[in-house]
Amino acid sequence: QVQLVESGGGLVQAGGSLRLSCAASGRTFNTYAMGWFRQAPGKEREFVATINWSGDNTYYADSVKGRFTISRDRAKNTVYLQMNSLKPEDTAVYYCAASRTSYGTIDGHNYNYWGQGTQVTVSS
Repeated sequence: QVQLVESGGGLVQAGGSLRLSCAASGRTFNTYAMGWFRQAPGKEREFVATINWSGDNTYYADSVKGRFTISRDRAKNTVYLQMNSLKPEDTAVYYCAASRTSYGTIDGHNYNYWGQGTQVTVSS
């Protein structure tokens, strides 16, 4: 069993930065691929970024490529999402997720555990 707790969300002006954290419990965390997803009001959940079990392979949605960076600290059982050059359209609830697959995946159905989400609001 893996439990995920996100933090770091908040209100920021356009062009600003935030770093989200996802703290995981469970001894098998370091064998899991991890991902970030987001859901804006009235919209479906969408993929943001994923990282494989070892942290040496990442993949991003086109909408965030070059602005967001996903990383993981295996010693701290934590995954991060550094978000720079934020835009109002990045406003959403951001969710961290863990997948038993060791490789990164963009399909939310491949994730087995989800956090409760953290709100990110970007003002124009």
